[in-house]
Amino acid sequence: MKSFKKYIKEIQGVGPGAGDARQQASDADSGGSAGDVTNPETLKRLNAYLGSIGNMEYLLPEHALNRLRTSLMKVGLSFGEIPAMEGSSGSFDLPLSRFGGRFGKDENTPSDEFINDDGISHIIEGGLALKINYEMSPKNNSCRVFAKIA
Repeated sequence: MKSFKKYIKEIQGVGPGAGDARQQASDADSGGSAGDVTNPETLKRLNAYLGSIGNMEYLLPEHALNRLRTSLMKVGLSFGEIPAMEGSSGSFDLPLSRFGGRFGKDENTPSDEFINDDGISHIIEGGLALKINYEMSPKNNSCRVFAKIA
């Protein structure tokens, strides 16, 4: 009969989530992670993924934006309310926050003030925004949404 420790050693790397753990380990080893918005290579990869969402057609543009929201939340990025999309095409910007933003104090905050920001603007001047372009197809009433983090 196997001991529990031997069983655990045999199944490491097998099953749901095992690949995620290995990927996180390699991200930590290489010094990068999917949530590292300061790395231009990471932003390039995130934008490539967001571009793949634009290759699909949606019945409503809100469906695409909700998919973008859940995808970005996996790496710690989020955005606020989605404005009403009127007309057959348009564009708008959605400011991004990292891990819900920051609130509190750090070593430079005066005793009577608090930090309350997006969690990005203290690292990247001006912060980041999700730039959205959308267009409705007159042929089949579907919508294409193109997004880019800038």
